[in-house]
Amino acid sequence: MSPFDSLRAERLKSLVCRRDLLKVGSVAISASILPSLLTGKVRAEVALAPRGKAKSVIFLWMAGGVTHIDSLDPKPEAPEQIRGTLGAIPTALPGVFFSESCPNLARVAKDLAVVRSFSHDSDDHLLSQVYTLSGRKVTQAQLFTEPNIGSIVQYLLGPRNGMPAYIAVPGITRPGPPPHNLFVGGWLGNQYAPFCVGGQPEQPDFTVGEKSENPSPAATENLNPPELRFPQEMTIGRLQRRSTLRSSLEESLRTAEQTGALPAMEGHYGGAFKLLMSPQVRSAFDVSTESNQTRDDYGRTKIGGRCLLARRLVEAGARFVMVDYGYDSDYGNLWDIHNVREQKFPHVSEMVMRGYNVAGIDKAFAALITDLKQRGLLDSTMVVYLTEFGRTPKINSLGGRDHWGKCGSMFFAGAGIQTGQVVGTTDPHAAYPITRAYGPADIAATMYHGLGIEPESRVPDRLGRPVAVLDHGDVISEVLS
Repeated sequence: MSPFDSLRAERLKSLVCRRDLLKVGSVAISASILPSLLTGKVRAEVALAPRGKAKSVIFLWMAGGVTHIDSLDPKPEAPEQIRGTLGAIPTALPGVFFSESCPNLARVAKDLAVVRSFSHDSDDHLLSQVYTLSGRKVTQAQLFTEPNIGSIVQYLLGPRNGMPAYIAVPGITRPGPPPHNLFVGGWLGNQYAPFCVGGQPEQPDFTVGEKSENPSPAATENLNPPELRFPQEMTIGRLQRRSTLRSSLEESLRTAEQTGALPAMEGHYGGAFKLLMSPQVRSAFDVSTESNQTRDDYGRTKIGGRCLLARRLVEAGARFVMVDYGYDSDYGNLWDIHNVREQKFPHVSEMVMRGYNVAGIDKAFAALITDLKQRGLLDSTMVVYLTEFGRTPKINSLGGRDHWGKCGSMFFAGAGIQTGQVVGTTDPHAAYPITRAYGPADIAATMYHGLGIEPESRVPDRLGRPVAVLDHGDVISEVLS
């Protein structure tokens, strides 16, 4: 870098660090607010391409590995060491049964396309979670290099109605040990990481701290992002008088991009002022305005509140909302049911019936789908439930199930989906698919297709090199309408 470039970069750094900018900049919530200064041409080309049926995606991402046998693929004829002690209940689809932990999803089964042949070749949490978040297989050295699916959506389609294109609710999951933040923009750049409504977790390692043996599922979270709260001394009038600061910063960012200085800052502060000034955007994050009945329908739990917020955000215009639930300060790594002594979990058949475990997502997911349908939003919103892998068919000696990438269950619902069906069949112990298996890349390809993004299309990375949206995987044609 030349002395001139260094001076220019230093001036930009000085501008960003000013006290006044910090007060406004603290509400700047990444490049998801406004289109990147660099990608207008890319977005114009995407806008001319044939569009998918989905205007938005709600990605129900349950990190930790949800047990499929004790939820969507029960095996009532298997030995108790496989099936556990739970029964199977009929669904709204003739001949299709779910575990008794899922009565609400059983009721709305005609609105689902359940895939029971979800499968891939890794039993490792980190590798599998990156795979499900990005659609790309990685090594341990690549945990942070690949952009999330939502990051690609954000890059190509940009914000809508002033809403960030990629929002994580709350975006606090940090698998480990040690804790890793896998919500990344990867080779697109950090500015394409999601806007996480939970901000940075105070204690990212949710395995530490004393946990109750039977914590209450009832919980209230403040999901109104701290970035959208005015500093105590800040008023709308003061923000308006400082609007020229935003213009100055955007010009500085353009200069920085042209000279190659501070690329990670590109776009970070672009929409802070506009976001704060929009009552519609700010109110979208406030679930307290919902009726008591609606909140009860979702469940007054963490997962219930997060699903309700997801509905509000797509209703307000968000394109890709990830509901993040699985690593929790109160419940620990609640899907990772090995039942080692430190977890203080009961037998898996009891654990899944708790209101913060499978029974909780059953209530919240069913309410979300019903609510979207009643509001006329389901036809334009694709809902995707996914976890990184299933759990072992055989219950271990501690009463838990271990990692099992070879088989699991997930579902699609909503826009562009042929619902009222089960795709894929597993063997009598739900250990392996006996029909065609589908992996994370296939699920990612299906999401992209639903949004009108061709998986084989290419986008430039930070160095301008063309990179495929997906490097493998096929659209799951069986689930498409």
